This record gives sequence, structure tokens and C-alpha cells, in this order.
Amino acid sequence: MLKLLMIQADIANELDTMATETADGISIKFFDLALKGGWIMVPILLLSFIAVYIFFDRYFAIRKAGQFDASLLDKIKVYITNGKIDDALMLCRTNSNPASKMLEKGISRIGRPFGDVSAAIENVGNLEIAKLEKGLPALASVAGGAPMLGFLGTVMGMIQAFYDMANAGNNIDVTILSTGIYQAMVTTVAGLIVGIIAYFAYNILVTNVEKVVFKMEATTTEFMDLLNEPV
Repeated sequence: MLKLLMIQADIANELDTMATETADGISIKFFDLALKGGWIMVPILLLSFIAVYIFFDRYFAIRKAGQFDASLLDKIKVYITNGKIDDALMLCRTNSNPASKMLEKGISRIGRPFGDVSAAIENVGNLEIAKLEKGLPALASVAGGAPMLGFLGTVMGMIQAFYDMANAGNNIDVTILSTGIYQAMVTTVAGLIVGIIAYFAYNILVTNVEKVVFKMEATTTEFMDLLNEPV
């Protein structure tokens, strides 16, 4: 029984040693593969930084734009009813978000034809939406461009592999082909990773923008209804 336990302990120690060596090998191979990707990895890496910057910059900007005081319209209604237009404008200016800017423009047009007020609000809304969507086309380009760069690296790597194979003649060895194959595989993986992350980041931002636009439209509708209420 004791001998059996000793054998099991020896097997466990060997397995632990193999696992440690395997883990070390994976970490080393990972960095080696990254380096073997060649110069095409540089633009892919730059695209990843651009995608991360755009995502966080737009995410916090859109989140801030969506913070709208629900009681703002009630306060504006009181000011307008009492003829305090300047106070209503000052209240809108203290709230820095797209909906407040639209309300500010609408209040400044009170007394003009209904169509002029609606058009002025719509113009401001379009400008604010354009500000929120700033950078999104670039993020979409990263989502589509990074995988294409990865595939370009794949093609270049395979060309390199076949070129080395042709020059090797009858002395073909696995190590001769390793450079081209490394580049072919690594660039594809890197491009797909960056593209997938950028794709999901783009969709998240677009969804958040749509939520802000919905709030803007709802606020505009309530404001126009307020102007149409009988005195």
C-alpha cells in the first residue's frame, strides 16, 4: 500500500512538472508569435489603440448626454406660463445636454410661427446627434479594416512560406517555413480579435446614441405640446 502511494506521488509530481513546463512554453510561444507577425502587426496594434480610445471617449460623452432632468419640462412650463422666458432660458443653459439645448432653442423662438420653432429645434437636434456620433464611422472602419489587414498578413505570410520552400529545393525543413506560417496565422488572429472587439464596441455606442435620441425626441414632443396648450 505504501509503495502504491509513493508511485502515485511520483506520477503527480511528474504531471505538475509537465504542467509547469507547458504553461511556461505557452507564455513564451505567445510572445514569439506576436513578434513573428511581422510589420503588419504595427497597424493592427495602432487600430486597437484607436478603437479603445474612441469607445471610452464616446461612451462617457454619450452617457453624460443621456442624463436629463425629468422635472425640467415642468419647471419650464411654470416659467413660460408666468411669462418668465429669460428664466426658462437660464434654466436650460444650466443643464448641459442635447435635450436642454434643443429646449433652449425652442424657447428662444417662442412667438414665431409653430413651423419655425419646430425647424429650429430639429436643426439643433441634428447638430447634437452629429456630435454624439463623432468617431463612430472611424470605429466602424476599424471593425472592418483590422480583419482585412490580418488577412493581408496571412497572404504575405503564405507567400513568404512558399518562397522559402522554393529556395530550399530538396532541403525543405519545418524551420524554414516557420516564419511565413507564423506571420500568416498570427496576423489573422490579431486582426480578427481587434475587428470583433471594435464591432461590438460600435454596436454598444450606436445603441446608447439611439437611447439619447429617443429622449431628445420625447422631450421635443412634450415641449411642442406645451406650446400648443390653450392659454
